[in-house]
Amino acid sequence: MSEPFTSAIAANRFGLGARPGELAAIGGGGRDWLRAQLAGPPPQLAAAGLRSCTDILAAALELRRELQAARKADAQGVAADPLQKLPQFLRPIYASEVTARLQQAVTSERPFLERLTQFWANHFAVSIDKQFLAGLAGSFEREAIRPHVLGNFADLLLAAETHPAMLLYLDNYLSVGPHAPAALRAARRDAQRRIGINENLAREILELHTLGVGGGYTQADVTTFAAVLSGWSIGGEGGRFRGGVPGQFLFRPELHEPGTKVVLGTRYRDDGFGQGVAVLRDLARARATAQFVATKLARHFIADEPPAAAVARLADAFHSSGGDLPRVYHALLDAREAWDSGLAKYKSPCDYVLSAYRGLGLPADAAHAPLAPFELLGQRTWSPGSPAGWPDRSADWDGAAALMKRIQWAQALGERLGGRCDAVALAPELLGANLGAATRGALAHAASAAQAVTLLLAAPEFMRR
Repeated sequence: MSEPFTSAIAANRFGLGARPGELAAIGGGGRDWLRAQLAGPPPQLAAAGLRSCTDILAAALELRRELQAARKADAQGVAADPLQKLPQFLRPIYASEVTARLQQAVTSERPFLERLTQFWANHFAVSIDKQFLAGLAGSFEREAIRPHVLGNFADLLLAAETHPAMLLYLDNYLSVGPHAPAALRAARRDAQRRIGINENLAREILELHTLGVGGGYTQADVTTFAAVLSGWSIGGEGGRFRGGVPGQFLFRPELHEPGTKVVLGTRYRDDGFGQGVAVLRDLARARATAQFVATKLARHFIADEPPAAAVARLADAFHSSGGDLPRVYHALLDAREAWDSGLAKYKSPCDYVLSAYRGLGLPADAAHAPLAPFELLGQRTWSPGSPAGWPDRSADWDGAAALMKRIQWAQALGERLGGRCDAVALAPELLGANLGAATRGALAHAASAAQAVTLLLAAPEFMRR
């Protein structure tokens, strides 16, 4: 791979899009530039006013209790419904988190690390469409994902599965083992009443977070694993689930299904919370997990249909290192296949927006509606629609209607920037050797500076990474 292609691939495929002057600074040292970004702890978002998950959730739970009490005391039904008031509390928190995330991605000197953070946040997806999650999705990424991106997969897995956002999203905080003390007491009080186990978290851990579909587990493993995870809950929830620090992870022994359990052929003694931790540690080390994670990484960084040889090397690095993520990233950077083509991946809407922000130097602050582009182009932040996360193949994003929205957004940007942006001079700085003769000619013959900006953002080379 020649020097210009190396820099363009490093900045656009592994990073979040080149900024002016960045390709020249990278030169022929694309791999070295990326490796250097893996040194040192992951940066934490420093935006003022970002609150912890515990703080947000405790306040939201208290607000819900107050509103429910007010509604109950209001005989005429005048009191506001909690479902109307809670979004008013959570929406500004969501906006602040999205803005901080965007600012970090646009200004970061370690864009490879930011892409990895977003990759793992999508791997362990939560959605703001669930109650409370609009306020918690950002803290989930900051607290469970970002600190562990350069660590061990097992630690990342445990942090994600014990975070209140995940427990709420997949309803595990309500899961009660059929023979747990709480279930037996409820049955004695009311023989018709059943409070039971929830399999959502167990199923998604096996199917989406570790082994993957076809990873060797059965429905019996899902059911037993769900029993293992019963009692993984949250403090401060009202009703029968009181106690603990409001908004914080809490293991509740009274909800936990007792007894030794067998998951994927391994027996796990019942030591409460430790039983679930032991299962997660084994899942993190499983060969099927290595294969599943390697495939997803190769699909994201190499091609929609990842080369089998590259996947095998990544899986070997994952398995042989016990899930050491930097070792896997270095194996990814060493993969010849990742550098063979300059335009292998069609950008998702998020990638497209971030590359435009970085390339054009757009302001990423609350005054400039940072949520709007993602919503307009069909990838609202932390709203993937399912626990599987956003899809990662070109066919999921390159439809005609989606392309038209990108062009319309590009036109709006062109009109806004006007003569302040010289797209002809900027194009080679952002696209490097990927810039083709057709696009170069179109930019040179644009009717105006505004049209040239639109043509640059609408160019096939800018649409792909």
